[in-house]
Amino acid sequence: MKRKYGVLLLLSILSVITFLDRNAISLAGQRITQELGLTEGQFGWILSAFTISYGLFEIPTGLLGDRFGARRILTRVVFWWSLFTVLTGFAGGFASLFLIRFMFGAGEAGAYPNTAIAIRQWFPLLERARAQSVIWMCSRIGGALAPFLVIPIQIRYGWRVSFYVLGIVGVVWVIIWLLSYRDKNEPVPEAIKPEPTGSWNKRMKSKNFWLLMLMYYCYASGVFFFISWLPKYLQNGRGISEDQLAYSASLPFFLAAIGCLIGGSLSDYLVTKIGLNWGRRLVPMVGLILSGSSMLGVAFMADNSIAIILLAFGLAFMDVTAPVSWAVATDLGGKDSGAVTGAMNTAGLLGGTITSIGVGYMVSSLHSYTVPVVVLGILLVTGGLLWLVIDADKKLE
Repeated sequence: MKRKYGVLLLLSILSVITFLDRNAISLAGQRITQELGLTEGQFGWILSAFTISYGLFEIPTGLLGDRFGARRILTRVVFWWSLFTVLTGFAGGFASLFLIRFMFGAGEAGAYPNTAIAIRQWFPLLERARAQSVIWMCSRIGGALAPFLVIPIQIRYGWRVSFYVLGIVGVVWVIIWLLSYRDKNEPVPEAIKPEPTGSWNKRMKSKNFWLLMLMYYCYASGVFFFISWLPKYLQNGRGISEDQLAYSASLPFFLAAIGCLIGGSLSDYLVTKIGLNWGRRLVPMVGLILSGSSMLGVAFMADNSIAIILLAFGLAFMDVTAPVSWAVATDLGGKDSGAVTGAMNTAGLLGGTITSIGVGYMVSSLHSYTVPVVVLGILLVTGGLLWLVIDADKKLE
């Protein structure tokens, strides 16, 4: 019993670090674009470098976790991304920064699928959404803490130093992980063999599989607006000063942490009362519809204070979806949960890539953030409605 909560603690700390590292680039965005002479469109490509490579390597790294265990693969994942977090501080222009962030994303790929593998091994089915809710709550705590850690370092020492510090933190986690974690029923190392073609053929023919990925595309499109563009939106779209940015940019992530925790816990409770299908379906469906409605309200709200509150509730309602989605994908995937969660997250990263690039170009051409925020609001409502046809009871195997 105690051991599984120790595992959850390690994975939760990792989730905090993950979003500290992800959010640092957007918090440094204003300084980076000014120092390196980048346009908003070019900065959109810098942001998308992470999501492109993350998406490309997500399924392969999930498959490696299914075969070799979370201990080995998360060690490689975190060390790799920490190295390229440090190297981000050495970038000298668009090309070098794009390449470094691409490699950063390739390294971080598989972090959450391998976390899901560890959760599946150590937690029973009726506790998995709650365990995932803690993981995702901690990711949002990382996003909430990032402005208070990164912005003061950037103001005092420059944006480059913040990436050196964050990279070192990741290496320290790797050392602790290696010393304290062992896979449950750790597989014996063997040559990597391709997964039987039939397994993927069955998944590709499953309507449930495609609906889950489409829903996560809608959800992640909204999330990546907050990860990638929130600081610039607040500064350039809302006129928020850098002194006020830490509080304005952190509030959505603080409320999102609560949303993650409530989402997973409430879903597990509803499963015991109304069954697996509606117990998993109801929470994210309502959450995404309310989130989309909040974002549509933001688009047309002139008052900054109210807009920031709506943004915060938008991300909070949005993030009740995360732990439930990962619990559903883990359950549907069974022994191949690394591959299935990886595929779902790859679909989300496609949404994140299009958001990262698309917002940049829409802002450059329209000189306004209203249209991209409206588009995201509609996508989120669509994602909520998709839960009406996702069947959490139907295995993909």
